[in-house]
Amino acid sequence: MNSKVEILDLDTQETMTYALVFPRDANIDEGRISILAPLGTAILGYRVGDEFEWEMPNGQRRLKIVKIPYQPEAAGDYDR
Repeated sequence: MNSKVEILDLDTQETMTYALVFPRDANIDEGRISILAPLGTAILGYRVGDEFEWEMPNGQRRLKIVKIPYQPEAAGDYDR
């Protein structure tokens, strides 16, 4: 929870940064997406450099995990 991930859209070259959070803490305007949201679920388990496809209502997006700038466990933040 609360890991931040930077994602690159391989078709548009747009970069997005999100924090994965519990559903009650989700707020897309603040860059926090629920782990139960389609994109939140889609990126679970991927590592930096991994590419994956995400199905959207208007077609598929090809995405790549660019970096994980913050991961609570790696930072020693076990209370977050």
